[in-house]
Amino acid sequence: IMILIGLGLLGDTGVQGSFQVSGAGHGQVQGMGSMCIAHESGRSAWWLGGLLLVLLSFAQYCQAAEDEAHECSFGSHLLGDPGGWRSWLCRRGISLEAQTDDELWNNVQGGRHNKTTYDGTLTVTLGLDTEKLFGLKGGLLNVSWMNIRGRSVTSDQMADYNPVSGWEAYSSNRLFELWYQQSFLHDRLDVKVGQQALDSEFLISDMAALYLNSNFGWPMAPSINLYSGGPSWPLASLGVRFRYRPTERTTLMFAVTDDNPTGHAFYNDKDPSNQSVHPHGDNFSLNTGALLISEVQHSLNLQPRQGEGLPGTYKLGGMYDTARFADQRWDKQGMRLADPGSSGDAATHRGNWILYAVADQTIWRAAFNSPRTLGLFGRVTKNRGDRNVVDWVVDAGVNLTAPFAGRDEDAFGIGWGMGHTSHRARQADRDTRKASGEYYPVRGTEHHLEITYRAQITPWLTIQPDIQHIWKPGGGVLKEGSQHRMHDETVLGVHSQIIF
Repeated sequence: IMILIGLGLLGDTGVQGSFQVSGAGHGQVQGMGSMCIAHESGRSAWWLGGLLLVLLSFAQYCQAAEDEAHECSFGSHLLGDPGGWRSWLCRRGISLEAQTDDELWNNVQGGRHNKTTYDGTLTVTLGLDTEKLFGLKGGLLNVSWMNIRGRSVTSDQMADYNPVSGWEAYSSNRLFELWYQQSFLHDRLDVKVGQQALDSEFLISDMAALYLNSNFGWPMAPSINLYSGGPSWPLASLGVRFRYRPTERTTLMFAVTDDNPTGHAFYNDKDPSNQSVHPHGDNFSLNTGALLISEVQHSLNLQPRQGEGLPGTYKLGGMYDTARFADQRWDKQGMRLADPGSSGDAATHRGNWILYAVADQTIWRAAFNSPRTLGLFGRVTKNRGDRNVVDWVVDAGVNLTAPFAGRDEDAFGIGWGMGHTSHRARQADRDTRKASGEYYPVRGTEHHLEITYRAQITPWLTIQPDIQHIWKPGGGVLKEGSQHRMHDETVLGVHSQIIF
């Protein structure tokens, strides 16, 4: 474009100079010539402006076409684009994605039993882009459905506070999420309304997503202390979420949802997870408490240039549940729940809050633009202990990406975490031991360690071997039918993911 502008200016100057030389000494003729020159220059300018407009429009069209082609490419999918129907739908704003996550686990030490267990989940997601469909810019409709199969190694064989895999769930065919999102203010603000899970956006560490243990995803604090674990996979609740980006580096988020995805009472002896209640995901209820959550995120060096610092993201947040929660030690008459004369009807408290902080930081890169990096992550949550089993939780780990030459998409990680049993729950254990006159352990702190390696075998297949060790499962609970605590556990597993 600059070359064309230069040629146009030079061309105009050259014509005017030639005409003035040939017409020297004839003022009237020179004036008429200047008028002709001005007219020709005007026509040239209009011609040049039109050409530039065409070129700019063509460049914009080419860029949009390139972006759309990249967006509608399915080379990293097992089934590809048979007959071109997937790319045809994609260009019209309709996306259909499917993936299966399958696992084998073997509890080789500790726990209640030692055997191999399988679990798997097929997830199908339909997305509708309203701009491509009918011209409404910034709109997205999302519907996801899951086929969950197999058994939970944790509930069947172990006694941990949280499952050793974030993919363990009650076998069912269930609707997961159903929401609509609309963006405003040039995509700086977006609002999501409908049935949604909070664990995909709030309280998460991006680096911790490498690990399989569920504590590195939706941690113990909400998972154990909220009704049905709160709106988190595989359960979702009706609600609305606001996300605002005042700057490129800062994000503010707030959401309010129904606090109880299943609507069941807090305790369920048959199924502590409550996932068997409404197993098809069709509980669209607002009849229980409200869960309010807010988070601020700040990122550093998102796209660092050579010589600048390494990327990192830091988050602060908190949530508040308006429902009532049972006291861990006292009944409604002020007696200890462990006393023989107690009604067993626990006193209740209004509301429950959780505060948290999350940090992801890359601390080393082999070279500028090298995929090989070393990163650290950490997360801590804190909440009250009178109405909760766990009162504070810590997770941390170190990740090495691209550990070997030619394995740019692989990742190796070592993660550790702990959950501290609340003082009120520990007092209740002492009351039980005193009232029974028999051995009964006082729960303490559960620790877990995970070592994992995720290997990208093909663009559509990953394999992830995994080993975990858990000290004091459940804080050191009593093993049924014995006079000792549950022994420490060691579990081996392998996870595979196929993107169709």
